[in-house]
Amino acid sequence: MKWRSLQESDETTDTRPLREILAERKELIAKYVPPETQAIHARAVAELKERRLAANILAVGAKAPEFQLSDHDGKPVSSSDLLAKGRLVLCFIRGRWCPFCVGQMEAMNLAVPEIAQVGASLIAISPQTVKQSFFMHDQHKLRFPLLADAGNQVARKFALTYRVPELQEAVYRRAFVNLPFANGDESWELPIPATYILDRDGSVLYASANEDYTERPEPGEIIAALQTGISEIHLSS
Repeated sequence: MKWRSLQESDETTDTRPLREILAERKELIAKYVPPETQAIHARAVAELKERRLAANILAVGAKAPEFQLSDHDGKPVSSSDLLAKGRLVLCFIRGRWCPFCVGQMEAMNLAVPEIAQVGASLIAISPQTVKQSFFMHDQHKLRFPLLADAGNQVARKFALTYRVPELQEAVYRRAFVNLPFANGDESWELPIPATYILDRDGSVLYASANEDYTERPEPGEIIAALQTGISEIHLSS
């Protein structure tokens, strides 16, 4: 239950823009996934857009809730400790089973030196267990912490969570995407993908969210926002 990246298969680093990497993965899905299955995923995304989840997330100017979660090694990591050192880039992802999450994490991994250069740090949060986070961190050679958000407790405070629709749940089960095993609970709840920049006082400087899990912000956009310090929000259309 894991997406094998191009980086793992040929031992090279994919430095293309993230949008090109994600577009390639969408093309592969369009080619190999049955149309009826694609229709179920498209319907699930459309329903989330109708509910306007992205429009109601924790927004720019709001104060982010403090949190402490276990990282991929089981060590506690607190937002207050990270913010004491500088601004924080925070990515909410679905899990290691999602090829679009993997693509985003590998692209953000390449941006770690530039993020550090402007005095900020990067973490990712998902509902998967510590063990699953460890596997993802190790297999994709990530250089930033993956935090395990059991029960989506933190994601819920950012207003990102939803329950996977029953038809999509059935598709995931057939594809061996076992969320109860991956996440350690029976909720079938996920966060919509989102990226935040928090200022040192915990206020939201940047927020990007999309009900469509195949779309993610470019790392360069995150770095530019860190460099300029301009507050902005990017939501799905």
